Amino acid sequence: MKAAFCPAPRTIELRDVERPSPAVGEVIVRVRCCGICGSDLHWFHGGFPPPPVCPGHEIAGEIADVGSGVVGVRSGDRVAVEPLVTCGRCSACRTGDYQICRQFQILGTVLDGGLAEYVRVPAYAVFPLPAELDFEIGALTEPMAVCAHAARLGHIRLGDRVLVLGAGTIGLLSVLAARVAGATDVGVTARHPHQAALARRLGASQVFANSAEGQAQLEAFVRDHPVDVVIETVGGHADTLDQAIEAVRPGGTVVILGVFTSRPPCNALGLVIKEVRVIGSLTYGRSGPRADFDVAVDILRTRVALVRELITHRFELNTVQTAFETAADKAQGAIKVSVRCDAQEG
Repeated sequence: MKAAFCPAPRTIELRDVERPSPAVGEVIVRVRCCGICGSDLHWFHGGFPPPPVCPGHEIAGEIADVGSGVVGVRSGDRVAVEPLVTCGRCSACRTGDYQICRQFQILGTVLDGGLAEYVRVPAYAVFPLPAELDFEIGALTEPMAVCAHAARLGHIRLGDRVLVLGAGTIGLLSVLAARVAGATDVGVTARHPHQAALARRLGASQVFANSAEGQAQLEAFVRDHPVDVVIETVGGHADTLDQAIEAVRPGGTVVILGVFTSRPPCNALGLVIKEVRVIGSLTYGRSGPRADFDVAVDILRTRVALVRELITHRFELNTVQTAFETAADKAQGAIKVSVRCDAQEG
């Protein structure tokens, strides 16, 4: 089968590799769509070492093969993949917080991921896709679950005011997750006009541009209307942790989703004086009443036309290099870049 690899920063190549077979408790998913995540772009740009395996963790497809011991999953089932492999035995796994399992592994990072025609995953990691969700939208389940998890950790409630820093895919879906959780006023910072326009359609009541005027509007927003929860989605080298602490109300919560590639500045005195809760949010889990992936599927199912607007570019697996270059160049208007990975029959 064909699978993508990153031998060096800014270089993605296709290789012929052996199609995987399922071990006990595993399934093989025929990948239909795989999204390119902002965290993928960190290693594409050279901020992190590229993965030694096939990348890609935003995966939707159909079950191709089923290993022994697997129940409740059949060949042909349409699924989204929760790309986590955990021990299943530690206290974190037993309580549903398996995203902090000390043996935690993620597909596309240390295990082969979904930018390939087929991928091997544990049977417990597949979630059925309802008829309303095609594979393209199904691949958005993973980033939507990231944002649903962050909203849950931030305890966003009915009537809360929320500020989202950043308007990439995670920032935009965080706007939607905050609205679904009950927030009545959601502001968001956006660098590009196409991000700002989509943020409004997803439920942002205020959008702050990357300009002196936008900064003044943001300062007025947090001064006149205290913010209960700030969701940081930028990461990288940004100073957004400081910005979040400054913006949130006393006793409020900052949830960090962005992947920082350097140590960000942090106003520790402001954090202490305001008694701010700072929470790191990694991926998703099942410690709540429902799995975050289940919540994500429900959110997508009722907003198909709206969330499809996030997918700005579509590529085939054989053009994966161009797909990454497009995702890395926000001037091209990219938000979510989707890669079709359909394997040929036979």
